[in-house]
Amino acid sequence: MDLDLRKVRYFVTVAELLHFGRAAERLHIAQPVLSRQVRALEKELGADLFVRDSRGVALTDAGRQLLEDGRSLLDAAEGARRRVRRAALGPRRLVVGFRAGVVVTPVLRDFAAAHPDVETHARRVEWDDQEDLLRDGGVDVAFLRRPVRDEGLTLLPLHHETRVAMLPADHRLAGKQELALADLDGETWLRYHDPRPGDVPIRTIEEKFERVAGGAGITLVPRSVAEQYARPDITYVPVPDAEPDEVLLAWDPSRATPLVAAFVEIATRAGTGATAGRRGGRVSPARPPSAG
Repeated sequence: MDLDLRKVRYFVTVAELLHFGRAAERLHIAQPVLSRQVRALEKELGADLFVRDSRGVALTDAGRQLLEDGRSLLDAAEGARRRVRRAALGPRRLVVGFRAGVVVTPVLRDFAAAHPDVETHARRVEWDDQEDLLRDGGVDVAFLRRPVRDEGLTLLPLHHETRVAMLPADHRLAGKQELALADLDGETWLRYHDPRPGDVPIRTIEEKFERVAGGAGITLVPRSVAEQYARPDITYVPVPDAEPDEVLLAWDPSRATPLVAAFVEIATRAGTGATAGRRGGRVSPARPPSAG
């Protein structure tokens, strides 16, 4: 029996959220449809994947095993799809990933001038997919922000950038010229990583804006993000003693090509990739990939 990858994707989403309702919203399908598909998968596998009771949903041993294997299956399938699509488009194409606030246009222009026969594209990446996109070929090289799961990736540190507090416009500290971290003690913090039980995970900077503007909490963002994204219901205040944000150039050495090597060389020579609001000291760079 062949596994239906669509059902596996449904299962993985429920398993990660442990909530059928939120999983259905993320998948953009009706909850009853999602429940039927998961039941059908359990029947096909001959194993219960979830324990369902009045307290909620929990994974069985079989469910935990399928979650581990299912993620790998989905990653492999998506990687194959992207590689086939890339092959159909031809080899002279470079996709450059970037996180919010990082301006890659100057480096892309320099690269295009040196390699006019190469089709270049910029693609926004998020904290939860930046490494996977590099490993499966969704992007060839990317400007990332820490934290980065660097297993198997080569990282070229570019520069540090100061961070600012993102506050609702009517916040008690909104009018300050600058703040210390101690001034923010007792505030509710919003973060991409380690959400509290029951929280809807935050994935994008735009989602953070909505949470902050709605009074759900505050957060720190790189100065370049503050300079690129202005909203009347959000204010930014510098926090000089906050840990600086670090921007890196990253690629998968197992997928490195002469085009990747050329881009890394140009990005380094051009000042390691300009970003809006760049602040802080330069970090000693790693060695670019070989073009051979």
